[in-house]
Amino acid sequence: MKRYTILAILTAGAAFLFTSCGGGGTTETTEAPKQEIKEEVKPEVSGLAAQLAQGEKIYKEKCIVCHMADAKGVANAFPPLAGSDYLLADLKRGVAQTLNGSHEVMVVNGVSYNAPMVPQVQTKEDAVAVINYVLKTFNGFTDDKLVKMEDVADIEIKPMQVK
Repeated sequence: MKRYTILAILTAGAAFLFTSCGGGGTTETTEAPKQEIKEEVKPEVSGLAAQLAQGEKIYKEKCIVCHMADAKGVANAFPPLAGSDYLLADLKRGVAQTLNGSHEVMVVNGVSYNAPMVPQVQTKEDAVAVINYVLKTFNGFTDDKLVKMEDVADIEIKPMQVK
């Protein structure tokens, strides 16, 4: 009997709540005047600025984990990209390694690194973008010294190998 009484009380309470929420029985609504929402229009970014923005995005998504926010790497684990004699000696090699990964021992600024790097990007455009971002941001390259697509035309993109 108690169970039915509690159930009846709960049902009556729920019915009261649902019927009392009508606001006095009027059906009028007050609506705020509609305001026109203006979409922010950003200027179209193209050319080198767009490439460097893409390079920054890639660096922050993929490279920063090992090479750090300042591109100085982790001592004896992951090589620096800032001030890296290895990178600066052969920019095409840097693009190729970004595309295809690397499993070779590297000597960077006199320190040996043997951590394999998996491919980071799938296109030459993205590889050039991230390398140019590193060169300009962390190595002070001027625009005229950055890698151009024609510089890497002969780099072969190797298929990713699953082991």
